[in-house]
Amino acid sequence: MENMRILKNNLIILIIFLFSSCSSIPSNTSNSCSIFKERYLWFKHAKNSEEKWGTPVYLQLAIVKMESDFDWLAKPPRQKLFKVIPYKRPSSSFGYSQAVNGTWEQYKKETGNKLAVRTRFKDSVDFIGWYTNKSSTILKIPKNDAFKQYVAYHEGWGNYKHYKKNKKIINLAKRVEKQSDVYKNQLKKCRTLLSRNKYIIF
Repeated sequence: MENMRILKNNLIILIIFLFSSCSSIPSNTSNSCSIFKERYLWFKHAKNSEEKWGTPVYLQLAIVKMESDFDWLAKPPRQKLFKVIPYKRPSSSFGYSQAVNGTWEQYKKETGNKLAVRTRFKDSVDFIGWYTNKSSTILKIPKNDAFKQYVAYHEGWGNYKHYKKNKKIINLAKRVEKQSDVYKNQLKKCRTLLSRNKYIIF
């Protein structure tokens, strides 16, 4: 009876740990080393995506930073009627990657990752790797070209060719490019140490 009680308490603690580790936003989302220091498993997931799809870890992070700032439940703000009354959201974007419903379903179908969810970091960075890999194939964009990869990510493969007329997306892509460079330089200082940490929590 006592053993059952201890097991139950440990299970509750584990559930709380898993939920909090998945849902909370890292304290400093502008620093890649700080992010991975708090979320070591995130480094493993981003590294796995890089090895699978060829998209650099720093670019994955820069896209997540711009899209959701690492908020797992992020959604576009609601539109307002007459600037006051809350109305519908402009798109179905959701989660870390802000993938829309249709593209997310395409990702699951093409990769066979049928249980993927947009609120899971592992699935989100794999989605980003899949998407940027397709952008490389369809639009011939290098996988380390943060500017053009983000334009394709934001605008879609079909609308990519029109981006030069869109000052807003150009400015957003420049921000992603800058953040990508920051993450890249930061990772140079901690990636070796992160790669040495072979322990598995669960």
